[in-house]
Amino acid sequence: MSCWAVVVAAGRGERAGLGHNKVFEPVRGRTVLARCLDAFTRSGRFDGVALVLSEQEIPAFEALRGREGPFPIVRKIVPGGASRRDSVYHGLLALPEDTQLVAIHDAARPFLTDDVIDATLKSAAQFGSGVISTPVTDTIKQVLPDGSVTTPDRSALRAVQTPQAFRYDMILKAHRSAQADAFSATDDAMLFEHYYGGVKLVTAPGAQENIKLTTRADFEALAARGPADLRIGHGYDAHRLKAGRRLVLCGVEVPHDRGLDGHSDADVAVHALMDALLGALGLGDIGGHFPDSDPAYAGIDSMKLLRAVMDEVNAAGYRVGNADITIVAQKPKLAPFIPRMKQNIAGALGVSPDRVNVKATTTERMGFEGEETGISSQAVALLTRGPAN
Repeated sequence: MSCWAVVVAAGRGERAGLGHNKVFEPVRGRTVLARCLDAFTRSGRFDGVALVLSEQEIPAFEALRGREGPFPIVRKIVPGGASRRDSVYHGLLALPEDTQLVAIHDAARPFLTDDVIDATLKSAAQFGSGVISTPVTDTIKQVLPDGSVTTPDRSALRAVQTPQAFRYDMILKAHRSAQADAFSATDDAMLFEHYYGGVKLVTAPGAQENIKLTTRADFEALAARGPADLRIGHGYDAHRLKAGRRLVLCGVEVPHDRGLDGHSDADVAVHALMDALLGALGLGDIGGHFPDSDPAYAGIDSMKLLRAVMDEVNAAGYRVGNADITIVAQKPKLAPFIPRMKQNIAGALGVSPDRVNVKATTTERMGFEGEETGISSQAVALLTRGPAN
């Protein structure tokens, strides 16, 4: 099912008082927009993101790509409109015609989780809409036109957030009608309600942390929180070299006269990294999760297994802070392939390439690596937990 996201980042964010668009503000060293795009990359649910920016801020995003990117999930950059409704409409028009589901999200909500994404998309696929919501905890007062005040039943109230997911054809039709009718809506759910009679509200773990950064106080509150929960894991793996096998390292096929022998594709570097991630969580090793006695894993791409491990990392509430991988091989020379390796690993971990290091070394012809009978790899990974990690 073709699924895209429209991420709206074209607002001026004047209430934040930062002197610039708040999505470019760092939160513990990584910008709000980068964290938002990390979440969509990490989910693995989207064919692409249409990022809506004001035209004058497109160069700022391109510079951000160089520092924290490259964000391959962003496949379209769309100039924003005069209002949020116009900006979303521009984003919708930029999507491929075969798009079936679309999630519309405010970039100022950078702490988006996979659970929230999955809940909204599942509802949209079944009912046409899926809007993430949370119970209202404050007592709400409604001021009537005559100035009198009434108190609605709090148990019947919900605060809605983004992402708001819809069947693409339905929300696009609603936006076209709104343009023709000059109908103004505060969010896409309100617009959908107006033309289709209602939306499906959904809840999911992580919704409470899916906060919107609006004012300077929001940023200051995040900065004032205590230190992040940190975990470090170490992984090691080794495989024999064997004729007739492909040599795959960090998801990159490296030309060589032999490849690594194993039940999967024997990507020794990815295996070491997976063990580091599992070790940081206290979850054993890859042999316990993907046993070589299971035919389901015969010849499997180890990058798929890495993404499965990342699902466990995210389910535990952690994110990758950084990862460092060392590949030990006498031959072949790996330097030309390392940039692609870094990109592959960064994409699977949902982080920017500057948080991934891949290096290769020899043993000066000592040991099985030096004798060219095998290749080994070691990896260290840092995991962090908390909404401002």
